[in-house]
Amino acid sequence: LNQYVPVSVLDTELTPEAIATFKCVVVTDIPQQQKLEISETAHQNNVYFISTETRGLFGYTFNDFGKDFVVVDPTGEEPLSGMVANIEQAEEGVVMCLDETRHGLEDGQFVTFSEVQGMTELNDCEPRKVKVIGPYTFSIGDTRGLSAYTRGGLFKQVKMPVVLNFKSFKSALEEPEYFYSDFSKFDRPAQLHVGFQALHAFAAANNGRMPRPGNDDDATEVIRLANQINDAWSQKTELDDKLLKQLAYQATGDLSPMVAVFGGLVAQEVLKACTGKFSPINNFMYFDALECLPIGFEPKEADLAPVGSRYDGQIAVFGREFQEKLSNYREFLVGSGAIGCEMLKNWAMMGIASGENGVIHVTDMDTIEKSNLNRQFLFRPADVGKLKSDTAAEAVAKMNPDIAGKIVTHQDRVGLETEVVYNDEFYESIDGVTNALDNVVARKYMDQRCVFYRKPLLESGTLGTKGNTQVVIPHLTESYSASQDPAEKQIPICTLKNFPHAIEHTIQWARDLFEGLFTQPAESVNAYLSTPDYIDKAFATVGDSVKIETLNKIRSFLVTDKPMAFADCVAWARKNFEELYNNAPQQLLFNFPADAVTSSGQPFWSPPKRVPTAVTFDPASDLHIDFIMAAANLHAFNYGLKGSRDRDQIKQLAAAVTVPKFVPKSGVKIQVNENEDPGAGVESDADGLSALVASMPDPAEFAGVRLAPADFEKDDDSNFHIDFITAASNLRASNYGIEPEDRFRTKQIAGKIIPAIATTTSLVTGLVCLELYKLIGSVSRDGQTVRKVDDYKNGFINLALPFFGFSEPIPPVKTKCNDSEFSEWDSFDYDHDITLQELIDDFEKTHKLELTMVSSGVSMLYASFYSKKKLESRLPMKVSELVKSVTGKDVPAHTKWVMLDVCCEDAEGEDVEVPAIHVNVRN
Repeated sequence: LNQYVPVSVLDTELTPEAIATFKCVVVTDIPQQQKLEISETAHQNNVYFISTETRGLFGYTFNDFGKDFVVVDPTGEEPLSGMVANIEQAEEGVVMCLDETRHGLEDGQFVTFSEVQGMTELNDCEPRKVKVIGPYTFSIGDTRGLSAYTRGGLFKQVKMPVVLNFKSFKSALEEPEYFYSDFSKFDRPAQLHVGFQALHAFAAANNGRMPRPGNDDDATEVIRLANQINDAWSQKTELDDKLLKQLAYQATGDLSPMVAVFGGLVAQEVLKACTGKFSPINNFMYFDALECLPIGFEPKEADLAPVGSRYDGQIAVFGREFQEKLSNYREFLVGSGAIGCEMLKNWAMMGIASGENGVIHVTDMDTIEKSNLNRQFLFRPADVGKLKSDTAAEAVAKMNPDIAGKIVTHQDRVGLETEVVYNDEFYESIDGVTNALDNVVARKYMDQRCVFYRKPLLESGTLGTKGNTQVVIPHLTESYSASQDPAEKQIPICTLKNFPHAIEHTIQWARDLFEGLFTQPAESVNAYLSTPDYIDKAFATVGDSVKIETLNKIRSFLVTDKPMAFADCVAWARKNFEELYNNAPQQLLFNFPADAVTSSGQPFWSPPKRVPTAVTFDPASDLHIDFIMAAANLHAFNYGLKGSRDRDQIKQLAAAVTVPKFVPKSGVKIQVNENEDPGAGVESDADGLSALVASMPDPAEFAGVRLAPADFEKDDDSNFHIDFITAASNLRASNYGIEPEDRFRTKQIAGKIIPAIATTTSLVTGLVCLELYKLIGSVSRDGQTVRKVDDYKNGFINLALPFFGFSEPIPPVKTKCNDSEFSEWDSFDYDHDITLQELIDDFEKTHKLELTMVSSGVSMLYASFYSKKKLESRLPMKVSELVKSVTGKDVPAHTKWVMLDVCCEDAEGEDVEVPAIHVNVRN
């Protein structure tokens, strides 16, 4: 999996001396006595000790990281920062944030300050402890001895190390502390603490054998041992015999989803032990998922007994009949990236689709990249460049030959354009959908499809150490799209162009600059040269200012600034440096001097605005040459010229370029507020535009000429894309006194890289597969009992804190229609291709409602106010004929059901909301 991680087998005896050579020891499936011996040796030698175990749907983990264990970063979150509006001189000096911006701090955290005017003693001070007063204010202790605050300032959170002390395994068995993974099961950890000890006591008395699946005698003995242990325990708890009986029944159970949950969790705990990054679990964590057992399940020893198959560990928990259901399940997996790979691996181990009628459809249009290999573990270096779906399917078929030939791979993006592939027949052939997607648009589309076809959907996602899972069940829960995340906050254009005050602003500005210099001009030139009547067609709906800017760029790239050699590209880059980092700040300060005031008498350059300074080009500056090198090479790429990485040559060429002295101009308009026209500074006179159009070169003179636009690619370190954005951003940051950022962080922000780690992926996927167990076993054998919504769990986890939160899915919103209720899952279905008149009559007869409008997609098929002639022609038409008549297109051959949206009124003329209408136009 990773050639840089050495793995060796310790084939000698596990002596205290051997244990002492390691920094961390993890013990899994070994006898309790041996765990105690290893843990005592580890505790005495300051070796970090982790014990973990899964038994069917039960599991636990335990940490002992010794005394004075230092956590250097308890949360893993970026340090909070913000702008200061005021700081009081008081015994409890209160800091007020600028423009009522929430600070996000918590009591007990620490901050330091910079750029404070007046109360300068706070600048770079020792971290001061925070006491939260409100969402926009906090206190920092006594500030009476400091100078009076005048203006400005930034606060920044300082991560302070936390020291933890751990009990040994032996001590914790007697005096446990619990990390609660599910607060709805508050009484479970203490019972399971006793139960797991009882299992090991049973094994010790039976030559290492665990209780047999479904064996009542063994279960009775485990319960007896549990009561014996509990009676002798100083923290005696109330025991539930039914819970202990299930634990005994499942003692030999081995479930891939449970292993994925605890494998991911414990792997992260190992990383915490080795690095001190993130907060570890202190003492015990118990977890169970008993809700996964099938509805109406009554375990019988004969049904749970091993049959000599690879699924015996699963059969020991769910029985043979349930295993048969798993093997014939038909599931659609959308995406085979990080979560998709884990999902397929788990399904292969579970035996999903291994039966005669089972099938797994998996789609992913992407090919494998080298950066995928750190978490998409079904792929190897030799697979780079291959299709993800094909490679993942081949890999899991090798893991479990039972599913060979049972995985159908696709390379189609899910969306309107592929509904010919994923059509009515396709959805009717599957049992459910699992999303393994990385974008909200595709998630919402699949959610809509699942609502339309009434298929269950399993949804999940990760962000670094954070993860979430959501279960969407027809008629039982709300859909994925029913709950909306708040819109992502956008950076105002005026802030980006003229008044940045954070590194994120300069990085986004540099990203936009990349497009404006190396992508859009080349695309415009190509369109100009290849499109007849380009000027008339391309600018039919845009203003003069946009026309002038675009045409100037085209003429510049084709004629006035066209490079003939790499030296010309260096000169072009040098002139752009001057314009961006020297001339533009001078013009801004000419318009708004450093001492300018607003109409209300307030300083114009009040926070969050920062006064810019012009940067003078210095060939000896690495940052300046970084910009010139990247810009020159990218410009050369546009023209197909050979670039250069010779810094000395580029330095000499850049130093030799003569740039004219800049003189600020009067009358230049600069956007100050978001509601101002961003193009206000561009001249837009008709005479100037006409002259510019007349001066444009004849495309016929450039026959065969095409430029190469630079399509942004963050993962190629040789293409200068991230190099340019890093240099451009940090130069702009230097203009405005903003702390620069390194290449890695710049790449993360500019490339909108979502942090992903294998541990979170494993845990989240395990939780999803536990919900899949519930779905497959959601109806009792006789069909009379159906799983209730409170059995399902939506999960929220953060491995850094750590935090586990589970909630019951939200039921769908119900709307009343006459005497009945309906939700987004309901529809009025017509099993044949009815006429419009039949539809109107049926609504009046069946629902006592008058249809006033009928539409399909964006096309209006019927409205009560239409002319008599139009109504006479449309009312006799069948729905399929009506759609064709209005849209001019046949209903696609792959479409069986046409969805209609309708408006209707009751007898009193009041609008009434009704479900969508589905019409089977193929019958």
